[in-house]
Amino acid sequence: MKTRKLAITGLLTALAIVIPFAVFFKIIIPPFSATLGAHVPMFISMLLGPEVAIMTGIGSALGFFLNLGPLIGARAFMHVFVGLLGGLLIKKGWSFSKTVIVTGPLHGLLEVLIVMPFIGFNVYDLLLITGVGTFLHHLADGFISYVIVKFLHKARVFNFTNIKHNQL
Repeated sequence: MKTRKLAITGLLTALAIVIPFAVFFKIIIPPFSATLGAHVPMFISMLLGPEVAIMTGIGSALGFFLNLGPLIGARAFMHVFVGLLGGLLIKKGWSFSKTVIVTGPLHGLLEVLIVMPFIGFNVYDLLLITGVGTFLHHLADGFISYVIVKFLHKARVFNFTNIKHNQL
C-alpha cells in the first residue's frame, strides 16, 4: 500500500473509532440504534479499495465496542463485510450510488443475525426495527457520504484517481 493511501486509511479508521464518542445525534429503538454519520468512513473507504474498507470497518467495531459495549461493537463489525463487498463492487466498476443501494440489504441482514441470539426470533424487532432500520440508516449515511465525496472531488481536495468519473 502506498504511503498516501496508508495515511488516508489511518485517518478514515481514526474517524470510524471517534464517531461513536463524538456524535451526539443517536436514535435508539431497542434493539436498534443508529449514530448519524457512523457509516461515512466505511463508504469513503470503499472508494479506496477493499483492504481500506476492511481496516476502517475494524476501527468502527473498536469505536462502538469501547463506547457502547460488545453487542453494538459486534453489529459495527459487520461494516468489515459490507465495506469489503462495496470495495470489490467499486473496483469492478460499479457506481458509488448503486454500491450503496446493493450493500444495504446485506448490512441489514448481517445486523439482524448479530442481534437474533440476544432477543430471539421476534419478527417485529428483528426485521422491522433492526433490519429495515439499519437499511434506512445505511441509505442516509450513503447519501451524506455521496455529498461529501462529490464535494471533495469537485473541489479537488481529494482526487479518487482509481475511480472513473461516472462511478461517482
